[in-house]
Amino acid sequence: MTTRAEREAKGRRGEALAAWYLRLKGWRILAQRVKTPRGEVDLIARRGRTVAFVEVKWRSSAAELDTAIDTYRLRRVGAAAEALEHRFAKPGDTVQVDVLLVTPWQWPRRIANAWQPGA
Repeated sequence: MTTRAEREAKGRRGEALAAWYLRLKGWRILAQRVKTPRGEVDLIARRGRTVAFVEVKWRSSAAELDTAIDTYRLRRVGAAAEALEHRFAKPGDTVQVDVLLVTPWQWPRRIANAWQPGA
């Protein structure tokens, strides 16, 4: 069994890999680990007129990624994104909540626009 500190370190590595991946895909990282009273957003990224609030999930195997994200977590990220939107999005920008699933030795799997308000 892993300790909280070990899980935290793996999560941070996963977020660093996710940020690297997004940069390779043309995204600019605006912020990392932004906390609000409504939840936390792991990464906030921009590409053109799109601002993505990104939830990163790190798992040790690809099989574990299928259950890494659920509606509850997406709602929390969505609520945090709504609280932060005014700080990062400009009028006319598209805002979305994405999920990046990260596991060793594989390219991250991105789920674009994974959550919609009211979902």
